[in-house]
Amino acid sequence: MLGHRSRFLTVVVAAALSLSAAAPAATATPDVPAAGQCAPDPAAPKQQLRAEWIASVANIDWPSQRGLTADQQKAELVRWYDEAVAQGLNAVVVQIRPTADAFWPSQYEPWSHWLTGTQGVDPGYDPLAFAVTEAHKRNLEFHGWFNPFRVSMTTDVNALAPTHPARVHPEWIVSYGGKLYYNPGIPEVRQHTIDAIMDAVRRYDLDAVHFDDYFYPYPVAGQTFDDAATYAQYGGGLPLADWRRQNIDALISGISEEIRSAKPWVQFGVSPFAVWRNVATDPTGSQTQAGVQTYDDLYADTVKWVREEWIDYIVPQVYWNIGFTAADYAKLVPWWSAVVAGTDVNLYIGHANHKVANPAQPAAWQDPAEMSRQLTFNRDFPQVKGDIYFSAVQVRANRLSHMSIVKADHYQHPAIPPTSGRLVGRGPGLPAIVDATRTSSGVRLAWVSGAATSYAVYRLDGHRFLGRCDLADARYLMGTVRADRGPLQRFTDTTAVPGQRYTYVVTALDRVNNESSPSTPRFVRG
Repeated sequence: MLGHRSRFLTVVVAAALSLSAAAPAATATPDVPAAGQCAPDPAAPKQQLRAEWIASVANIDWPSQRGLTADQQKAELVRWYDEAVAQGLNAVVVQIRPTADAFWPSQYEPWSHWLTGTQGVDPGYDPLAFAVTEAHKRNLEFHGWFNPFRVSMTTDVNALAPTHPARVHPEWIVSYGGKLYYNPGIPEVRQHTIDAIMDAVRRYDLDAVHFDDYFYPYPVAGQTFDDAATYAQYGGGLPLADWRRQNIDALISGISEEIRSAKPWVQFGVSPFAVWRNVATDPTGSQTQAGVQTYDDLYADTVKWVREEWIDYIVPQVYWNIGFTAADYAKLVPWWSAVVAGTDVNLYIGHANHKVANPAQPAAWQDPAEMSRQLTFNRDFPQVKGDIYFSAVQVRANRLSHMSIVKADHYQHPAIPPTSGRLVGRGPGLPAIVDATRTSSGVRLAWVSGAATSYAVYRLDGHRFLGRCDLADARYLMGTVRADRGPLQRFTDTTAVPGQRYTYVVTALDRVNNESSPSTPRFVRG
């Protein structure tokens, strides 16, 4: 029987492949309504980023300590990924260049000491290759997190590996606030930073390049960032603050251009401190009274980067509760929504899991439902297309069960990571379901398709053809699966109830999650 079934599937696959290859790419058909023709359920968004930061600096998340064996490090990361999937997340933001060092064998910078305890020592495997592969096995997007200018968490230059660029070029570094930084005003520094990052982009299958909030360092009382000589050499008559902003602009626009030239499908995102400027400083600023403003203190003109569309997404770190006087979550989210409106830049919100149940924080953070309320608030702003949580160790801690509440309130349905505005286009050819069979473990599906990166599987109760808006949101989305090598793809619906009749359809997703038209429905008897 198995032999007959195998031969039958082979014949069906060959025929379906022929049809799939001839099928047109996705367009606005009756099965896939054009934008604006349906009213998706805001509680079940089909495209939404759900991610967590996995920080390596100071061994915050991974690896948990220096000097673990390769197998121990791998086991820790796999556990983080499996927990992310269980939480309903669909992406991870993994820090792979924390202090001008590398989590991959780089020709530009030494191995990170956060891996082995000694900078420049080979950890015995390629952590970045492993991290990307394991993320994609679980159909998690992998966003590589790079810190552009931080060199060391101490001021001891001699603690750096002898080959470290900061040792080779001591004129590149500035000691400030107990740490070492590359000087952003030196053109060679900016180019080195771009080259180091692009080495990872070109050699690994990253889905995105991610920067955090560190550009020029946060102000330290009584200290001056000593770039006077560099300013005298390169300032060109600009005021100091404008020149510094120009330096950061050059980095952002430069890395953006390089990424889009080398791998146009790789996104570039930034997660800045959430206050660009207070309204008291600039009438176009936010209704906040923050002590730090990225434009004035970190010399990061994040609004300009959005308007110029140098970045594909922005994740303001809105690390305050709803109603916080100096920086109200409920004022910052609308302000950022207005900033991205009319651009191709996606807006995600960075969340302060580390503040939950912290007795030093306001009363709102002692409320288990504060974070869930923040996500509910976001639903009123369609520009908000997802959330990132800081950080993985806090998501795991789940203090006050706050992430359990988030999952119950917001992640009952899976979601597909959003497509960057500049990458929206036609999806792959539609798949063809060749098998839908009840088994002891559920309903087993098999389908064939042309070139696709992943697939979305939908299930509707009963036997029926699709309504025009059935796939406009995630109400019927069972999940997504990474494409296997070869034409035949498989998925088992383990939640199928015995005796219940179902209708299944599958869509194909390209590298940036443009979605195909749905397959012909496949009915499964009770």
